[in-house]
Amino acid sequence: MITCCRLVAIPQHDIYFGLHEYQVRNTVNKHVIRRVPSRQLFRSSRNKTSVQPISFTTRVKKRYRQWTEQRNRKRLLGNIMKLIYKRRFIKRILFGTGICILLVFIFIFIIIPLVYKNSYSFQRSLLFLNFVNIPVNFKSPSSLGLDGARNFYLTTEDNVTLGVWQILPELLLPKLKLSEFKERDYENALGDGTPVFIYMHGNSGNRGSAHRVELYKILQKNNYHVVAFDYRSYGDSSPVEPSENGVVSDSKAIYKWVKRHSNGAKIYFWGHSLGTGISSHLLDVLESEGQTISGLVLEAPFNNMCDEVRSYPLAKVFRYLPWFDFFFTEPMYENGLKFQSDRHLVKVKAPILILHAEDDIVIPIKLGLKLYETVQSSRQGKSPIKFIKFDKNRHFGHKFIYKDESLSNKIEDFVKESSRYKPL
Repeated sequence: MITCCRLVAIPQHDIYFGLHEYQVRNTVNKHVIRRVPSRQLFRSSRNKTSVQPISFTTRVKKRYRQWTEQRNRKRLLGNIMKLIYKRRFIKRILFGTGICILLVFIFIFIIIPLVYKNSYSFQRSLLFLNFVNIPVNFKSPSSLGLDGARNFYLTTEDNVTLGVWQILPELLLPKLKLSEFKERDYENALGDGTPVFIYMHGNSGNRGSAHRVELYKILQKNNYHVVAFDYRSYGDSSPVEPSENGVVSDSKAIYKWVKRHSNGAKIYFWGHSLGTGISSHLLDVLESEGQTISGLVLEAPFNNMCDEVRSYPLAKVFRYLPWFDFFFTEPMYENGLKFQSDRHLVKVKAPILILHAEDDIVIPIKLGLKLYETVQSSRQGKSPIKFIKFDKNRHFGHKFIYKDESLSNKIEDFVKESSRYKPL
């Protein structure tokens, strides 16, 4: 007997007839979904001579619907598990991030302040930055474009060797070309009556830094002698650890040498950045000993180290902490790193010129103004002090005031005004 059946089209599936069963296969991945025995698709009527097929469409649709529901349940369960794992992963990430933030907070706001407070070496290194050095051929100033300059070394009373440059005024350069100057000729040149500027640089680099060399050239063109040197541990000077009293002692040794060879010529101090604190301290010491200094030029000065530390860019992270002074400023004062220019300059009588740029972020101009106001109120017009600020649009910042086209005239005017001043 031949069995007759009909093919029912099911979306996305194919029905294949076998000899004893039907195969329902997925058209996408070709897997067998369900094997249906052929005898179940037919039923016999009471009259066994007539055989009629059952509803094949209903049967297959029901099987397909069951399979679809089972597949959806598996997918739902899989999505739930993925979500659980994802939440656990997110929790782990958040937990790890929180731990990292906590460790960074502890390191920055607890460990660093503790190390800074209890380590004088750490305080000294961050203040003087003598490890920031610029390779320079100190023995050949002419390689940096300095004509009429010589390099020599001076030994202080406490056996510290200082590297020094002596730069002749432009007026003497023709003589230098005609005959080779010797050591004694350079020393004798200091006594020609021309003003002498002793330059005290800031807390990084050395006497050969580019912006300092450019300033030397301006002073040279104004026909001034220039004596620039490196403190202990800077440049090619002795590798002795610096301190406030140490660098002031080095500067005093340079002054004594200039005084001994200048034959009564007017001597001026020029301090930049940290050098303003050194020159102010030295000026106070010398005047207390009865010495007379013709004038002091302060480029980008601060009033005292306490206010400078609070205003320093790197201190912005810490300065709002209630324990800031306890951990940062008080330890420096206890270790003698004060540089209190405001206290030193209220006691001196020498004329003072202050130069400061409005866009200086290392030492804000407000500190220079604060120093100026303090000294001016103490002098009450008895001794000249002048403040010159440079507009922020000129972008001079902390160390490019030498780019001012009229700086040469400003210095010359200050020298003339200070020459007319006679201390009481």
